[in-house]
Amino acid sequence: MNDDTPATLSSPRLPLEGLRVVEFTHMVMGPTCGMVLADLGAEVIKVEPVDGDRTRHLLGAGAGFFPMFNRNKKSIALDLRSPEGLAVARKLAASADVVAQNFKPGVMTKYGLDYAALSQVNPRLIYVNHTGFLPGPYEHRTALDEVVQMMGGLAYMTGRPGDPLRAGSSVNDIMGGMFGAIGAMAALMQRGITGRGQEVDSALFENNVFLVGQHMMQYAVTGKPAAPMPDRISSWAVYDVFSVKDGGQIFLAAVSDAQWQTFCDAMGYADLKADTGLATNNDRVRARPTLMPVLRERLAQHTADELAAIFERHGLPFAPIRRPEELFDDPHLQATGGLADITLPDGERAGQTAQITLMPLRMDGQRLDVRCDPPRLGQHTAELLQGLGYTADEVAALQASGAIA
Repeated sequence: MNDDTPATLSSPRLPLEGLRVVEFTHMVMGPTCGMVLADLGAEVIKVEPVDGDRTRHLLGAGAGFFPMFNRNKKSIALDLRSPEGLAVARKLAASADVVAQNFKPGVMTKYGLDYAALSQVNPRLIYVNHTGFLPGPYEHRTALDEVVQMMGGLAYMTGRPGDPLRAGSSVNDIMGGMFGAIGAMAALMQRGITGRGQEVDSALFENNVFLVGQHMMQYAVTGKPAAPMPDRISSWAVYDVFSVKDGGQIFLAAVSDAQWQTFCDAMGYADLKADTGLATNNDRVRARPTLMPVLRERLAQHTADELAAIFERHGLPFAPIRRPEELFDDPHLQATGGLADITLPDGERAGQTAQITLMPLRMDGQRLDVRCDPPRLGQHTAELLQGLGYTADEVAALQASGAIA
């Protein structure tokens, strides 16, 4: 291939290829930021303690954390409490375009790995803090996804009245990490103009408040507090889960007047279509106390599969009620490449193959795939040290001292 060959004929580069990210992260929020940047092509180096990120060995609901949020990364294991290990960490951070961290306030300062210290060495550094709260009265509190869901109104909105309930996924951790990545990419663009880096802060509580902002605005607009979702006044008359024949369940919706007409035609409900008291969406919302029992009785005569076929044929919104483990066999995810194979790094199934969900993006017609399995603890320690200029003997000495693993 000569130098005049158009770049479009070669393999496309990922958007962040050539960028180095060093993350001092654990659990979900910080690792999500690194995963997003890694999936987009950055070299992401995960700094772990010599005994490993503790999410490698969590049970129950935490068992999927490490493999899910640490693909496409390299692992280096350092003892930051040792002078030798800390020196490696500082040298590694100095080589980065982006440093991400999600420790408690003051931890990174104690080690000289905070933005103030690192930016003295590298003024172009982008430094992303993932915290519980932005600076203010709450900033020194210990935050968890569940904590901010409870204090930020999301658990109130999710649960039934008097029974606050956290959302069934780590929504604030994941979304907070995504905002950290968005901030990092925006800062990188600005660095291209100014030549200087900056510090970025993403916080769980503020993320949660952003999520419930629509309900805050509902109060601002109507003067009436938003009711929890299970007890809410729906904006649409047909927008609910229906229990149907043979014990099945299905979500069905008709959110416009045109869809209501189509729904009545599809189901043979000529009497409802002709009812002038149900002509508009707002009419139907006001009539929900009497309309819904009628619909529940009629729809219960069908199976979920029968209703799904009718709704799909007529272009109406519907959804089968699925469990997470059932999604591995979802034909759409399989057909669109939404799942990718990885080798599990830890636990009883270490070394076995599993499928992982990819980011919900296509770029230039392609999914952002898994290039590297979730790393084994310290898998890339020697390689990265050599890249920083350490000799084989120096690496061996650091290993013997316990400063690295």
